[in-house]
Amino acid sequence: MHHSHRLKKNEDFQIVFQKGKSAANRQFVIYALTNREQSGFRAGISVSKKIGNAVVRNRVKRLIRQAVAHLEEQITHSKDLVIIARQGVEKLTLQELESALRHALKRAHVLKSVESDRKKRG
Repeated sequence: MHHSHRLKKNEDFQIVFQKGKSAANRQFVIYALTNREQSGFRAGISVSKKIGNAVVRNRVKRLIRQAVAHLEEQITHSKDLVIIARQGVEKLTLQELESALRHALKRAHVLKSVESDRKKRG
């Protein structure tokens, strides 16, 4: 995930929390807000201290950023996303985490098209 695709400021996070729509699965909660001023998407990642110590939390954040980078072309433009990791995500492999994140993003209606995904599995 490129640096320009990151939400960093607390005020940006708060706007997405207050005005955005949420969707969740067992591993993630996704808040999404349409932001027409930007051409791409931005994503912020939140990992609670309940998940583990700093080493574990940073590993989870790296894996989430990598999963978002893999899904980058499928994510709708003009969106601000906040991805919140739930307990249990620290035990997942990259493939499991990416699959769970894809599922949560589908529930949030943030992925571009389901049909192109079906063609790949074909």
